Amino acid sequence: MNYETILVEEKQNYIIVKLNRPDKLNALNSLMFNELDDIIKKVELNRDIHGIILTGSGDKAFAAGADIKELHESDDRSGKLFSEHGSKVMSRLAQLKIPTIAAVNGFALGGGCELTLACHLRFASENAKFGQPEVNLGIIPGYGATQRLTHLVGYAKAIELIISANIIDAYEAEKIGLVNKVFPHQELMLKTEEFLQNVLTKGQIAVSAAIDCINASLNLSIAEGLKYESKIFGQVCGTKDFKEGTLAFLEKRKPNFVGD
Repeated sequence: MNYETILVEEKQNYIIVKLNRPDKLNALNSLMFNELDDIIKKVELNRDIHGIILTGSGDKAFAAGADIKELHESDDRSGKLFSEHGSKVMSRLAQLKIPTIAAVNGFALGGGCELTLACHLRFASENAKFGQPEVNLGIIPGYGATQRLTHLVGYAKAIELIISANIIDAYEAEKIGLVNKVFPHQELMLKTEEFLQNVLTKGQIAVSAAIDCINASLNLSIAEGLKYESKIFGQVCGTKDFKEGTLAFLEKRKPNFVGD
C-alpha cells in the first residue's frame, strides 16, 4: 500500500512511522487513521518487527490535533463514528505487544496528544508542547484522553488539563509523568533510537510478555493481575530464550536470544 499521509522507514528490526501532513501540522484525518491502521495490522503480522517509533514531519508539530475542517461537519451520529474510528486505531496501537515510542518533535495537541498516550513511552524534544484543548472548540477529547491521561498522570491533573485546555511544555510534561524523557531537539530521534535499540538486545519474548502484563494491569484487580502475571511467567519459562538467558548468566556470557 502506498501511503499519502505517513512515511514508513524500515530499520533492521523496527520501523519509524512519520506523520506526514506538515502543511497541516500533521493533523489527523480519516485517511491518516486508515493508513495508521494498515501499518499497525502489518506490524501485528510481521514477527521481524520488534518495535515502532512514531514521530511527525517537520520541526513544528508531532500532530496538532484532529482535522477541524473534517470534524466540523459532524453531528451527534457522525461524531460518535468519528470518535470510534480514531479510538479503534489508537487502541490497536496501545495493545501491541512490542515497544511503541512517540518521539514528540513539536506540538502534540488534542488528537495528537492522544496518539502519544496510545504509545507505551513518550520522548520529547525540548520544544514539544502538549495539551487537550478540545473544550475550546465546545467538544471533549474523543480518542482516549479522558481514560489514558487519567491513568498516566492521575485524576486531578487529568481533569485540570482537560477542562482548562492549558498547553504545557515538555519539561512540565516530564514533571507530571506524561513524558519519560526530554532531549535537545536535534538529539530526539538519535536518543529515541538508541533507547529502542537497547531494548531490542533483550529477550523479545520476555519484553512482549512484560508489556502484555502491564497492559493487562489497567483492567484487572491486583489479585487478578498477579494471577495473570504468574500464568505468563510460567509460559515464558517454557521458552528457549528463557533457557538461553539463564544459562548465559550462569556461564557469564551474553545471551543469544532467538525469539523462540
